[in-house]
Amino acid sequence: MAHVAAWKKDLVNKLVEGMLEYPVVAVVDVHGIAGQQIQGMRAQLRGHAYLKMTKNKLMFLAIQEAAKKKPGLEGLLDAVHGQCALIATDKDPFKLFKQLDATMTAAPAKAGQDAPIDIVVPKGPTPFGPGPIIGELQKIGLPASIDAGKIVIKKETTLVKQGEPISGPVAVMLPKLGILPMIVGMDLRAAYEDGVVYHRDVLAIPDGYYNGMFAAAIYNARALAIDIAYVTDQTIGALVAKAYREAMALSVEAAIPTKDSIGALMARADRQMLAIASAAGYQDERITARLNAAAASVPTATAEPSKADEKGDENSEEISEQEAEDNAASGMFSLFG
Repeated sequence: MAHVAAWKKDLVNKLVEGMLEYPVVAVVDVHGIAGQQIQGMRAQLRGHAYLKMTKNKLMFLAIQEAAKKKPGLEGLLDAVHGQCALIATDKDPFKLFKQLDATMTAAPAKAGQDAPIDIVVPKGPTPFGPGPIIGELQKIGLPASIDAGKIVIKKETTLVKQGEPISGPVAVMLPKLGILPMIVGMDLRAAYEDGVVYHRDVLAIPDGYYNGMFAAAIYNARALAIDIAYVTDQTIGALVAKAYREAMALSVEAAIPTKDSIGALMARADRQMLAIASAAGYQDERITARLNAAAASVPTATAEPSKADEKGDENSEEISEQEAEDNAASGMFSLFG
């Protein structure tokens, strides 16, 4: 059996102790983070968590050992790859994710890194005055020229497309142009709590997401309860109002006068009376004034009738007047009959 250094055994034991001491264990990506920045992040976590970086193989061993007493912890093994660290904490995974996500900051690109987005240099002046740097800009593919004592980029240019490697000269020039395309910080890959492993796609929840879901569920549940007339403290007011509106509509439709529907019935009778008077050509100053007012409130058609329409109107004029009288009489009968 190969000899294992004592410090490695001690380190694995400390990792196991930490994972057993705290309820939440997480694996975070620390790729590209400077040592000073990691120290600052460690200080922010102090008192609620500890952060430990070591070789991935030792992390594997520690997680497997701790999983014997914390079933489900082995679900973190898939997240241990590349440059990563272990965090053991008393904060729940969602709060921990938000805290770590706040550490994300813009950083300069290094030669050979893949562009996380399209790296675009906008059209316009640069901070540089005339000098040899114009040649450096042109070498990396930027259409640069001198204008009004400044080096300017003549048109917007995409230097590197997303996913492509960033060359050395481009990586050197981007910070000079004020472009920091990389985002670095502690990126939480997965977190364990109470036998469940939460991955990043579950933890990355926008602010107000669940509040919006609950609000929509409450609204839809209330609408369904009203639709099926299910009585609760939250629906009784709307159901009573709905029943009142439907009873009023039925009362008016069936011409049943009540103290609530009499106004609507009288208004309908008045409209029917005006229809009869208009169809019969009844002459009276008050009726004529009412008819003129009613006619003025109806929009007039702008298109002129065709000759065929005029003939049709002439042929059907007598029938239309008779139908108007019949309809009006029918309305009056339904109201008072």
